[in-house]
Amino acid sequence: MSPPWANDEAWHLQQALARTSFPPELNHALLTLAANAWKIMPRHGDFQRWQGVIDGLPACQPDALHLDQPVIHVGQAAQLSADERETLIAALQQLHPWRKGPFSLFGIEIDTEWRSDWKWQRLQDHITPLHGRRVLDIGCGSGYHLWRMRGAGAALAIGIDPTVLFAMQFRVFKHYARSQPVFHLPLGIESMPAACHCFDTVFSMGILYHRRSPVDHLLQLRELLRPGGELVLETLYIEGDGRQCLLPAGRYAKMRNVWFIPSPDMLECMLARAGFRHIRLVDASPTTTDEQRSTNWMRFESLADFLAPDDTGKTIEGYPAPRRAVFIASSPSG
Repeated sequence: MSPPWANDEAWHLQQALARTSFPPELNHALLTLAANAWKIMPRHGDFQRWQGVIDGLPACQPDALHLDQPVIHVGQAAQLSADERETLIAALQQLHPWRKGPFSLFGIEIDTEWRSDWKWQRLQDHITPLHGRRVLDIGCGSGYHLWRMRGAGAALAIGIDPTVLFAMQFRVFKHYARSQPVFHLPLGIESMPAACHCFDTVFSMGILYHRRSPVDHLLQLRELLRPGGELVLETLYIEGDGRQCLLPAGRYAKMRNVWFIPSPDMLECMLARAGFRHIRLVDASPTTTDEQRSTNWMRFESLADFLAPDDTGKTIEGYPAPRRAVFIASSPSG
């Protein structure tokens, strides 16, 4: 059984695909994938509780929707009474943990674990302007960057992430922005149509090091891009030359599923081997405990707990502390 909002969302997706001239065969494939993915969501044991949050959202029409600012704003505080505000805070806390943001819903500031606006600030001046483009965000989480992409003018912003909780967090904001061409599909990249070649810009941020075969991931990304399209790749890196990478023996910063952390030079070589052109490193920055931290909206361990207590330049396992690079590259023109 599909969620109560699925038919409406499918209709909006179909209209958005048609407006952006998606190839008909891919239009049908993507709609089918979306419908099947949404149909599976209610099987999650917490789905009904999370859907209760959506059902209990204030019925008022938000008088503000700001997608082009560091904090995604929906509605104003004056639209809620004090009791409504407290009820909504309690409901939103049922969607804990909130990882990516920040958001503001009717004046309730959702201070997420990550300051995802900082990542956007590091890359926004380097990418091809998104106005009128069809954009795909791989591993989009709760969709913070999807809203920023739409705020930057994207004609269609689709995010994929198989985590049902993140899909429900996205629903909170899509509830008030139904007509926006922004969509979250609870899918992994392996479910996307092969050799799609239809997106103008593809973002893969914080994903590469979770893939057992990083070059295969880069090839998948290339097949999602139209000829001449742009890849925005953000990932962990270690310092070193083109021969150096880190393959953690076990966990990295307490994460189980970190497989491969290359040096920037090695990653540039991998991108070239995967067929990308015009490869540019546009940012390389350490991850700080100001950017990733525990908050009232994410009360589990965070970066400060993942670093060595006597040397914050190392993870608790003794590896170099997290540093992140942003690469921009183009797919072959044909």
